[in-house]
Amino acid sequence: MEHTGFFPPHGGVSLKQLAEHLGAELADTASSEVVIRSIAPVYRAGEGDICYILSRKNRAELETCKASAIICLPALKSFVPDHIPVLLSKKPHTDFAIVGGLLHPEATRPVAFTSNLGAISPAATIDPTAKLEANIGIEPGAVIGAGAEIGEGTYIGANALIGPGVKIGRNCNIGGGASVLCAYLGNGVIVHNGARIGQDGFGYAPGPRGMVKIVQIGRVIIQDNVEIGANTTIDRGTMDDTVIGEGTKIDNQVQIGHNVRIGRHCAIVSQVGIAGSTVIGDGVQIGGQAGLNGHIHIGDGVQIGAKSGVMNSIPAGERYAGLPARPLWDFLRESAEIAKRSGAREKKDGSAEHD
Repeated sequence: MEHTGFFPPHGGVSLKQLAEHLGAELADTASSEVVIRSIAPVYRAGEGDICYILSRKNRAELETCKASAIICLPALKSFVPDHIPVLLSKKPHTDFAIVGGLLHPEATRPVAFTSNLGAISPAATIDPTAKLEANIGIEPGAVIGAGAEIGEGTYIGANALIGPGVKIGRNCNIGGGASVLCAYLGNGVIVHNGARIGQDGFGYAPGPRGMVKIVQIGRVIIQDNVEIGANTTIDRGTMDDTVIGEGTKIDNQVQIGHNVRIGRHCAIVSQVGIAGSTVIGDGVQIGGQAGLNGHIHIGDGVQIGAKSGVMNSIPAGERYAGLPARPLWDFLRESAEIAKRSGAREKKDGSAEHD
C-alpha cells in the first residue's frame, strides 16, 4: 500500500496471532503465518494490509482487492475472493479498530517530538512544588504550575500549560499547546493539541451599567480513559464541577459549558455545543453541530442527529433529530411530507409554465 511515512508499517503480526488477539476465527488455518503490517481500505489494500467489510456493498471492490486478509461477518465470507484469507468476526468494525491500534499504536495518541517518556526537556518550566512521578515525558515550552501533580507514564506536549494544583493521572497524553486549568484528570486520558480545559464559563448578571461577570470557582473532573479532541473547550463549573464520565470520546471543536455533567461512554462529534448545567446520561451519542440548551436532562442511550437543536429534556433510549429536535420518526415523516409537497408544487409550476 501507499505509506505517507508518518505512520510506517508494523514489523509484522501473523494472522494466527491476530485471530487469537481478537478472539476471531481464521477461516483457513493454512494462512496462519501470513504477515500483516498495516491497515487499508478495500479498494487499495495490497500485500501486508488487512481491511474489513460490513456488507455486500463492497462486492465490486473485492473483485480487485489484493489485501493479505479481510475481517468480516461469517455471513459475508462467500463474497471474499478465495485467494484472500478471512478472519471471521461477530464485530468486524470493532476488531478492525483493535487491529489498527495494535499495528499503529503511535497513531492513537499525540506523538512526542523531542522528549520521550522518561525525558524532561530543560526548556520546560516546572514549578519546584510540582509533584512528578517516574517515567514522565515533558516537551520544550511546557509549563507546569505550582502544586500540580502528574502521574507515571504521562506525556506533556510542547507549549502545553498545566495550571497550579491540577492533577493528572497515569498514562495520559496532553497534546502540544493544550491548557489544563482547575481540573483533575483520571488515568489514560488523552487531550489533543490545542484543547482548552478549565477556563471560566460564560456567566453574567445584568446590572445598571451592563453585564456583571459571575465568578466561576468550580472545577473540571475528567474520569479515566476519556479522549478530548483538538481545540475542544471544557469550561470549569461556576461553583460545582463540570464532569466528563469514564470512557467518553469527544471530537474536535466541541464546546462544553460550565456545570455540564456527561455520563460514561458517550460519543460527541465535532462542533457540538452544550450549554451550562445540562446533564447527559451514559452511552449518549450526539451528531456533529448539534446544539443543546442549558439546564436540561438527556437520558441514557439517547441518540441525537447532526445539526439538531435540542431545547428540552429527552427521555432515555430515544432518537431525536431536527430543529427543533423531535423524535426521529416524526422528523423523517415531516421531512418527507415537505419534500413531497415541494415536488408537487414544482411539478405544478413547471406544467403551468410549459402550458
